[in-house]
Amino acid sequence: MTRVVAISCTALFAALPLAAQTPATAPAAPAAPVKGVTVEGITEYTLGNGLKVLLFPDNSKPQTTVNITYLVGSRFEGYGETGMAHLLEHLMFKGSTHHTNVPQELSEHGAQPNGTTWYDRTNYFESFPAKDANLRWALELESDRMVHSFIAKKDLESEMTVVRNEYESGENDPGNILLERIMSTAYLWHNYGKSTIGARSDIEQVPIERLQAFYHRYYEPDNAVLVIAGRFVPATALAMVQQTFGVVPRPRRTGDMRLWSTYTAEPTQDGERSVTLKRVGDVQALGMAWHVPAGSHPDFPAIEVLASVLSSQPTGRLYRSVVTTGKATSINAFAFQLKEPGVLVVQAQVKKTDNLLAARDAVNESVDSMLTTAPVTKEEVERAKAELLSGIALELTSSGDVGLALSEWVAMGDWRFIFVDRDRIKQVTAEDVMRVAHAYLKPDNRTVGLFYPDASPQRADIPAAIGVAAVARAYHGDSALAVGEDFDATPANIDRRTQHGQLGNGLKYALLPKKTRGGAVQLSMQLHFGTEQALMNKGAAPDMAADMLMRGTTLHTRQQIVDTLNLLQAQVAMSGNAEGANVTVTVTRQHLADALRVMAEVLRQPAFDAKEFDLLRQQDLTSLESGRSDPQAQAVLAIQRALSAAPKGHPDYVGTLDESVADYTAAKLDDAKRFYHDFYGASNGDIGIVGDFSADSVRAVLVATLGDWKSPAPYARVKTPTHTVAPLNVSLATPDKANAIFLAGKTLPLNDDSPDYATLMLADYMLGGGFLNSRLATRIRQKDGLSYGVGSQFAPTTLDSASVFEVYAIYAPENRDHVASDFVDEMNRAIKSGFTADEIAKAKEGILGDRQIARSDDRNVAARLSTNLFYGDSFSKSGKIDAALSSVTAAQLQAAVARYLDPASMAVVKAGDFDKKPPTVIKP
Repeated sequence: MTRVVAISCTALFAALPLAAQTPATAPAAPAAPVKGVTVEGITEYTLGNGLKVLLFPDNSKPQTTVNITYLVGSRFEGYGETGMAHLLEHLMFKGSTHHTNVPQELSEHGAQPNGTTWYDRTNYFESFPAKDANLRWALELESDRMVHSFIAKKDLESEMTVVRNEYESGENDPGNILLERIMSTAYLWHNYGKSTIGARSDIEQVPIERLQAFYHRYYEPDNAVLVIAGRFVPATALAMVQQTFGVVPRPRRTGDMRLWSTYTAEPTQDGERSVTLKRVGDVQALGMAWHVPAGSHPDFPAIEVLASVLSSQPTGRLYRSVVTTGKATSINAFAFQLKEPGVLVVQAQVKKTDNLLAARDAVNESVDSMLTTAPVTKEEVERAKAELLSGIALELTSSGDVGLALSEWVAMGDWRFIFVDRDRIKQVTAEDVMRVAHAYLKPDNRTVGLFYPDASPQRADIPAAIGVAAVARAYHGDSALAVGEDFDATPANIDRRTQHGQLGNGLKYALLPKKTRGGAVQLSMQLHFGTEQALMNKGAAPDMAADMLMRGTTLHTRQQIVDTLNLLQAQVAMSGNAEGANVTVTVTRQHLADALRVMAEVLRQPAFDAKEFDLLRQQDLTSLESGRSDPQAQAVLAIQRALSAAPKGHPDYVGTLDESVADYTAAKLDDAKRFYHDFYGASNGDIGIVGDFSADSVRAVLVATLGDWKSPAPYARVKTPTHTVAPLNVSLATPDKANAIFLAGKTLPLNDDSPDYATLMLADYMLGGGFLNSRLATRIRQKDGLSYGVGSQFAPTTLDSASVFEVYAIYAPENRDHVASDFVDEMNRAIKSGFTADEIAKAKEGILGDRQIARSDDRNVAARLSTNLFYGDSFSKSGKIDAALSSVTAAQLQAAVARYLDPASMAVVKAGDFDKKPPTVIKP
């Protein structure tokens, strides 16, 4: 099942007439900011107009994030207004008095932006190259949008259909809808029972006046918190904040402008509730929810630990009782941590041919046994705490991530609870977990897929949200994490600082030591296998061999490995196919050596446990079957098959869904073992490591753990042949799906050394890249309001001339022909008329900014170092590409688009319910 998360809007559009301004009282001169507390490197200030400001400086990366959170979300919506907070979020990208084309400005500044809406808050953020000019621009943009956004009727008319398409996209996922139904059944009165996306009728019919009133009331400085995180000078930033936000008057909070706290309290649930959902689908789903306290309540950390104890893999209570017994293929548990009392949720997927009620009964029996005969143990609690604290610790190593995460804690009542919650988790005991389990996991407090009357109902009294201020006032936090160096992420400096070498067995390495926030280290490794002939006709064995690596070794069980990584606060991921395996590691300096030893053990001594193999196969088969009726899965598979020239049996062959199901059904444990023993080794591997470490120490560990691991079979790279894709135009039927997908693509006879490479990169950025400012997004989303998500991607090859260009769009099925027509029109317009000089200049600035940010991302740099070793490249190539991008001319762009991207030469796939009737819109 899919967990419902905050609605993320890759938001919108252009300028329209100015709306009426909020009545306010302007002071004679803005009062100076008042400095508040500093906790773990974050300092709070309050402006005279009530705006809270949090400064979190971190010079370790050349990037700054500006995030403004408004303390309003779907919880504040009235009757007929569901989805209005989210709809307003979209309109905020339509422009304001001094920033009339927000998407264009975001693209020009190389920003990575978004806006999100959730129950308790709405936020808008931009991450951009760290420059004072960019910071001033971002602050000017957000301060202008705060009170001078257009929020115009014309924009609502076009944007409503885009939001409706986003709504329809969510309607395609039965697991998502089931959770919505459970929430609406669990809550009788509180707005947490209503999905943030809103009711379709409200999205279609809300009057612009209600949106404008909502905006003027809540989008004010005294109802917002501004966060600046990353590289900046605090004094300079605070002065900019005062100059931009400080002059915004504090509003008069009287009459319609008065802010009321929400006061609807959900009554104690008085009996188990049930809900049944019937839709087209390929797997069954189960969900349960229990009411629990607000996220700031002292009980909540124990509830977080309880959720982990229930569903963590592979030793979670529910995982063992439901998944390993074959009653379900997956299960998870989590708690909504909200301003007001939320819910603890359990979700499971069950094969279509299995008994859904048996899975439900197994969950209930597991919970009941925990409450009666098998209480939670200290070992389970410590394991769950280690898992939770590991995630928190890694998040705190990234100032950008913290800057965005603060939105949730601000909405809960006080930003310092990001640390309070962490410290409370550390103190949770097994007795605490059992206490909250007995308090809240009562049958009469549960909402599931069935309802049974009960003559002796049990009650669970849910505590009200507590006053956060008293707890936060006495909190001073832990010591701040170590800060990183001011690293110059230019290609020349990356190459200068990188150390290269090779182990005795042939494994090549590239090491880039540098000081990072919290001592973070990123590793990326690729292992390359076999020859084309040796890898023929291997079926599902290569994929399953790679997936079995993290499921236990000959020395340690799967759970022991998970426990060790949690204690090391490390994340290790492995994947692979017939041609090789990929490994990534995220860890901090003090645990790097131990994490490398765990990685080596997992790679070199996999257990290939038979029970784990059977579980993996069932999960893979369930995942495959779930795509049978999904438009996106069907369309992606069809376009991949159209773009691939590999014959059946070839390691690059793209099989049909039935062929893949047959391969996984037929796969045997011995097949996976044999593939591992025949091909796995490090002789033809490449590893890149970036972060806070000693190069000498890392080399020593690599020699000790991987230096004698040799590949058992010869290796020769499998080449991708240059081929021409035949034009194709097909429609695939996926009944009872509200959202459809459009894909178009073709192979291109060039690679990243070709003269046209940089030109096509820029053309792709202008056609379907950037932040909603591309040709396709402007036409299909902004102008015609047909799609929530539309864009293109250019995937170049390095050694072979077999690059790929693709276009995608989601839309309502009745708009299929309109979307296809818009796509052809825009591509032909680019071929016929090219691009303007202003368009090209702004696109160059945006794409070069994106590339600069990518070179400051240690995870991305580690991966690039690894691939550079394989291809014999260096980051100087990235610098040459930057120079080539800067010199692309309008004539080159138009010629390249005409030569390579004629829409008539592309394969086109459309998938959706094209027989359904279009929705009826009732005008208010």
